[in-house]
Amino acid sequence: MEEQKTQEVPKEVPKAGSSDVEKNKLMAIIGYIIPILFFIPLLNEESKKSPFAKFHANQQLVLLISAIAVNIVGTIIPILGWFIILPIGSIILLVVAIIGIINAVKGEMKKLPIIGGFEILK
Repeated sequence: MEEQKTQEVPKEVPKAGSSDVEKNKLMAIIGYIIPILFFIPLLNEESKKSPFAKFHANQQLVLLISAIAVNIVGTIIPILGWFIILPIGSIILLVVAIIGIINAVKGEMKKLPIIGGFEILK
């Protein structure tokens, strides 16, 4: 019997319009560098209407909440938290933030690995 080969069709990465990306790229990058500034794109009148800026602001907020959770859990749990949860969690979140910066620079609206599935801002 002949096996039928099925090819997986890669999911398309949604992209914002090129003018939207160029106007809001800096706004999208800021919150990954300093997560507490996730709200900056939401304050700017032009960025409020931008799907690209809103998407990355949401990803940055999720990153900030994750960083707070890692720090709280890592601080509360003695020994295990201090020597395993805090350092490993911080490294993972740093890598995820770098991935977010790369996506923003490329103009892509890719969800962050591990934490990107949550949508807080609509």
